[in-house]
Amino acid sequence: MNENEKINQEVDESSATPLEAEVNENANVEVTEEKKSYDDNHFENTDVSYEIEDENDSTNKSKKIDSNEDIIDKISENSNITLDYLSPDLLKIKSVSLDDIESYSLQSGVVESSSTDDIYSDTFSDIKQGEIVSGMIVGVNDRDVLVDVGFKSEGIISINEFKETPVVGDEIEVFITNLEDRKGKFVLSKEKADFLRDWSRLKKCHDSGEVIEGKIMKRIKGGLVVDIGNIFAFLPGSQIDIRPVVDFNEYIDQTFEFKIVKINELRKNVVLSRKELLETDIKAKRQDIISQLEVGMVLEGIVKNITDFGAFIDLGGIDGLLHITDITWGRINHPTEMLETNQKIKVKIIDFDVDNLRVSLGLKQLHPEPWKEAESRYPVSSIVDGKIVNMMNYGVFIEIEEGIEGLLHVSEMSWTRHIKHPGELFKLGDKLSTKILSLDPNEKKISLGLKQLQDNPWDNLEEKYIEGSIHKGVVQKLTQFGAFVEIQAGIDGLVHISDISWTKNIRNPKDVLSKGQEIDVKILELDIGNRRLSLGIKQVEENPWLTFKEKYKTGDKYSGKVIKILDKGIIIELEDDIEGIISLSRYPKNARWKIKKQFEIDQNIDDLVVQEVDTENKKIIFIAEFDDFEQSDDSVQNNVEINNEPVSEKMQIPDDIIKNIVENDKK
Repeated sequence: MNENEKINQEVDESSATPLEAEVNENANVEVTEEKKSYDDNHFENTDVSYEIEDENDSTNKSKKIDSNEDIIDKISENSNITLDYLSPDLLKIKSVSLDDIESYSLQSGVVESSSTDDIYSDTFSDIKQGEIVSGMIVGVNDRDVLVDVGFKSEGIISINEFKETPVVGDEIEVFITNLEDRKGKFVLSKEKADFLRDWSRLKKCHDSGEVIEGKIMKRIKGGLVVDIGNIFAFLPGSQIDIRPVVDFNEYIDQTFEFKIVKINELRKNVVLSRKELLETDIKAKRQDIISQLEVGMVLEGIVKNITDFGAFIDLGGIDGLLHITDITWGRINHPTEMLETNQKIKVKIIDFDVDNLRVSLGLKQLHPEPWKEAESRYPVSSIVDGKIVNMMNYGVFIEIEEGIEGLLHVSEMSWTRHIKHPGELFKLGDKLSTKILSLDPNEKKISLGLKQLQDNPWDNLEEKYIEGSIHKGVVQKLTQFGAFVEIQAGIDGLVHISDISWTKNIRNPKDVLSKGQEIDVKILELDIGNRRLSLGIKQVEENPWLTFKEKYKTGDKYSGKVIKILDKGIIIELEDDIEGIISLSRYPKNARWKIKKQFEIDQNIDDLVVQEVDTENKKIIFIAEFDDFEQSDDSVQNNVEINNEPVSEKMQIPDDIIKNIVENDKK
């Protein structure tokens, strides 16, 4: 306080006990508390006057007391006397200098207030908000726990923060939440202290890689919640175990060791991993096991998992891969054809890598490779039995024994049939006998033949089917270019479309032939080496065109029926299935459509004049008279020369159009 401040006194009206005044080094006087005894020296050399009111005095007169002794005596005589501190005569003001005050302080022996504050402050701990301190439980009720931490008042903690009932006298660590809240309470927290203590411990464990223990509490999206003391951490589903976990619930309420893999200081999140500990432990065990392995060792294991590319075998602490190509010397499409889960099998170590913890196993290596003695067991030209295990467009693969397969090509299936796909004859799983045509043990290839088990019918055809001879046959197949005719079982010949008729212009064999039809054919050509037979139908009869030139002379008239109307002319059918054409090439193009309109299919036409007989191209060319296109007698005689001349391709403009153009120009 400043030196010039006045001395204040405060008296409790409800108290009947004397007051003790403490004077500080600045001569300030305060009434602080009630006491039963007095220090007379406190009142020495004071000239303060008091007015004492006697409540029993009806006149309510005040008496002036000049000394401390009088005050004490008066108070002792009458306990009902009160001080009228509103009276202006209560205080006798005296002016003093600074030197007088200092002299007074030294003579009276009053303790300086600053020293008193220091002594009082030393009785408390240096406490700050947000710190963790130790304290003793001094009280417990239904709602709160009182803790003495050396502060001027006890701190309060909610009893809900205690997992077990607190005991008075126990030492605990607490977190100072608030030195004085809005209600004036000193608020502490045990949970925050435990959390911060454990958080610091977790950070050290994370930095050092130390393993911690925790209990799995519940399942949440993506993983599990783990209690690691006073902190809940997250365990991702992928980090629960080495193997994929299907049911998370089976781990709840179990205690495991974990490794802290991530700490988020800002969000106070902790991520754990159990998988890393297991992998580290297993890796050490695996490396110890692998270091004892040798290539060629035979071990017993259990089939743990089967995939499309193979199976994983548990060798007792380490897994090895049995690839599908090392299961059998033969052919399988999937490992499940020979293996099943939990099956006990013996396998051979074919390779291993200590650093990468990889072990390659083999099952077929327990048996000798079948190709080593294949050449002696299956000589060329020997007949073997087998089963079709694979089918391709070019042939089938036949398994002679486990691990040895041969190819039966489509060209080696039949002497006579043209096979496009093996499916026409066989299906997977069929058993059949074949002949070994060749064997290459180095390339592991065997060529098989099926037709070689029968005599080649083409070997004796030259004696039976001489060129020029006529035989009966059955139409087996029709194509756009001809027909295949079978002349004996398994022997087909081709009748080309140009060898079907002498006179008809055939566009498709279906127009004149049908499948299963029996016809006469003539042997045109036989190629034993290439197994080809050419046949003819029209060659069974004589070529009529050799006599047509004498029968159909130029200028003769005939009748016929329209069968086709083309841009180049009108096709006419004559007797004996002979076709002729009325050529339109000598007419302008703009006039041909008018001519074609005069004809209809199946229309009979008379007076067809023979213009020319072309034996080389097998054509009879006619000319005819058309409406609006009359011809002179000379035109018929000169038509042969005109027909061979090139026709102009220039467009002919009608006269009426030319006339209109001229008139428009004149206007």
